[in-house]
Amino acid sequence: MRVLIVDDERPARDKLRRMLAAEPGIDTIEEARDGVEALEMLPTFAPDLLLLDIQMPEITGLDVAASLPAPAPLVVFVTAYDEYAVRAFDANAIDYLLKPYDQSRLQRALQRARERLAAARTAADASAADAPPRQTPASALPAVTQLLVPERTGTRIVKVDAIQWIETADNYIILHTADGQPLMRQTLAGLLDKLGPRFIRCHRRAAVQVDCIASIVNHDKGDGELLLHSGACVPLSRQYRADVVARIADNT
Repeated sequence: MRVLIVDDERPARDKLRRMLAAEPGIDTIEEARDGVEALEMLPTFAPDLLLLDIQMPEITGLDVAASLPAPAPLVVFVTAYDEYAVRAFDANAIDYLLKPYDQSRLQRALQRARERLAAARTAADASAADAPPRQTPASALPAVTQLLVPERTGTRIVKVDAIQWIETADNYIILHTADGQPLMRQTLAGLLDKLGPRFIRCHRRAAVQVDCIASIVNHDKGDGELLLHSGACVPLSRQYRADVVARIADNT
């Protein structure tokens, strides 16, 4: 198992490293001093498990969890604050270690991780043999206020409120904001689960922030466009039209 420790406090990282070194099956351990550094390390290190602090300067562990690319590593939150427990499990964390924890508590979290990894391998083998893999429903995380987008020169912080609409581009999604269109390696459905009800899908390749919609332009055969307050035009397919209209009506 490859483990990435993410904590802004050096003593906390050192403790986890010592405890992990005593456990079997831990192949590699790396450390990140904050959420930005963790996201920058993901493509090259490719951890199986994140041991992720929640309270960190500027960017919280919850925001990091919402910004993980797909397929995402498993997440165990490690924190001194028990009030984040519900939100942590909403973020699909497999466990929640409350500081101060001991070796036996860490062992239980690692065992959960091993079981999840083994189940994922079994599902992958079944899929390769043309058997339907088990589906795990994702939970929304409406508390997320920003996303971290790794770029060549660093990591861009994108405020969720600033995202006007989202579109797919091969294995990426484009976040359309007034300040640019950063690309993020993520699925549209997975991101919408994390962003919460303020966004709605309007096309198989697009979603929009409901508050940004100014009007609906009708086309033939039930299709159309959404005209945003910024002047942008977003495709609207008849498949999603009724849901979009209902959401706009709920917001008025």
